[in-house]
Amino acid sequence: MIKMILFRKFRVFILMVFLVACTMHIMIDLLPKLEKRAVGAGSADGGCQCPHSGNPSEDTQNWAKQRARSMAEAGWPNKHTLRILQDFSSEPNSNLSSRSLEKATAAAERAEHAHQRKKPLNIRGDTAGDRKSLIGSGSRTIVPVTVVSSRLLALFEHPLYRIDLPPLTEDDTLFNVNKDIRFYPRAAGNQGWHNDGNEEGVAEEDEYRPTGEGAAESYPNWLRFHIGINRYQLFPRHSLALDALLRDLASLKITSVAMKSGGTQLKLIMTFQNYGQALFKPMKQTREQETPPDFFYFSDFERHNAEIAAFHLDRILDFRRVPPVAGRLVNMTREIRDVTRDKKLWRTFFISPANNICFYGECSYYCSTEHALCGKPDQIEGSLAAFLPDLALAKRKTWRNPWRRSYHKRKKAEWEVDPDYCDVVKQTPPYDRGTRLLDVMDMTVFDFLMGNMDRHHYETFEKFGNDTFIIHLDNGRGFGKHSHDEVSILVPLSQCCRLRKSTYLRLQLLAKEEYKLSSLMEESLLRDRLVPVLIRPHLRAMDRRLRLVLQVLASCVEKEGYGNVVEDDLTGDTTTLRSPGHR
Repeated sequence: MIKMILFRKFRVFILMVFLVACTMHIMIDLLPKLEKRAVGAGSADGGCQCPHSGNPSEDTQNWAKQRARSMAEAGWPNKHTLRILQDFSSEPNSNLSSRSLEKATAAAERAEHAHQRKKPLNIRGDTAGDRKSLIGSGSRTIVPVTVVSSRLLALFEHPLYRIDLPPLTEDDTLFNVNKDIRFYPRAAGNQGWHNDGNEEGVAEEDEYRPTGEGAAESYPNWLRFHIGINRYQLFPRHSLALDALLRDLASLKITSVAMKSGGTQLKLIMTFQNYGQALFKPMKQTREQETPPDFFYFSDFERHNAEIAAFHLDRILDFRRVPPVAGRLVNMTREIRDVTRDKKLWRTFFISPANNICFYGECSYYCSTEHALCGKPDQIEGSLAAFLPDLALAKRKTWRNPWRRSYHKRKKAEWEVDPDYCDVVKQTPPYDRGTRLLDVMDMTVFDFLMGNMDRHHYETFEKFGNDTFIIHLDNGRGFGKHSHDEVSILVPLSQCCRLRKSTYLRLQLLAKEEYKLSSLMEESLLRDRLVPVLIRPHLRAMDRRLRLVLQVLASCVEKEGYGNVVEDDLTGDTTTLRSPGHR
């Protein structure tokens, strides 16, 4: 009896061992399948950043083989580990070597908590649905939630930011929507649209959209931006088309890339699927890197984050003279190399010893393997500035800045040695009448707050003659030194002692604690995908420089009198806008 019981227990034990063995065998067989399925799912959502396309060309296949072979030779990890590295590399801040991932994550978490507490509408009318994390083309980009502070809301509700423009006539708008604009979806070669007065060979009726104000709503956002330009501004304060254009710059599919000719550093022209175009400036240094003290201003690098910050500063100052700029994380293989037809650019791609994808292009000075632009492994940050209308449609005039620097290592410009230089400028057209001198003073304040010494020329739209604003283009050499204030940038203001009343009052407003410039900039820049665009020392430097501007103006007022310094450009009842301390 005892033997029978033992025998039965032994049989149960053997059966259990058999079942366990079978289960382990099944799991081992399933592991490769599960691993393949996981890799497939990762590539579906853009996790894998390997160059591929629906119909790969022979060149693309060779590129992929070359990259895989080089990685294998270098002892790279297996596919699963590589995918994890690539997922990390596609984070917005991953190619900023001097910043930790923990800092970026903490910033995103703080923004998320603030968003959950408030959940307000932003000042531009976007709803909470518009602030979802957006997935960039082919990359798993985590976009911090946009937080709109009450400071920014209050600023744009202030009377100084609600001053209406004069009534616009046909002569005051760059284009007449009813007469001039035709949009051709097939005309990708010329930004997809034409001005009937300047172009020949109009397409057939079914190739363009209807004209008129109602039809303009159906135009792509870049075209809506173009037709909104007038004598006084590039865009209105609260423009839904502008907000949509900024989203387009950060997310639309890039269909072609070419190098921009001229310049000392590499810049790319990118075309999107809706035929809009933008100027791409790639990241060349991290946020924390300051311009070395021995660098001349003309030897400095152009910074992509300076272009982004300049656009936001321009809006906070209420100038609206910088074309829209947005930050973007770009896949160098899929969104640059694989779509470019520029063979010169294509040939400069290579794989670095660290197995990162790099390229350097062609330009006057900083285009070589020593100054190559490298991803981590193939992701790179950059700024995208929306193109202005084509010169064939809206001619622009280039002017030499009267306070242009010598761009020489030893020579000085005339304004640097003659304290009465402004008296000569005031007698020279177009600075002897109109608002041009006041525009230069605005630009001087704008450049000083950024620390930009590289303002050698400026442009205006030819249609408006001399009675129009200065376009603030090419701001990449700003925000290079947060520990130094270059007071020579303020020489035009200290020599001329002239400023618009509206600008003067806004500067005073931004110096107050409740409208602190650095806080407004920080909150505005949260909207960009590459947050943080500026590190805190640069933000604090703007507050410090603003105080210096006001000190220069105070000295001018004491020396020449308020009425001779501050030009009243405000019409109507301005009692609520009056500067404190003056009647």
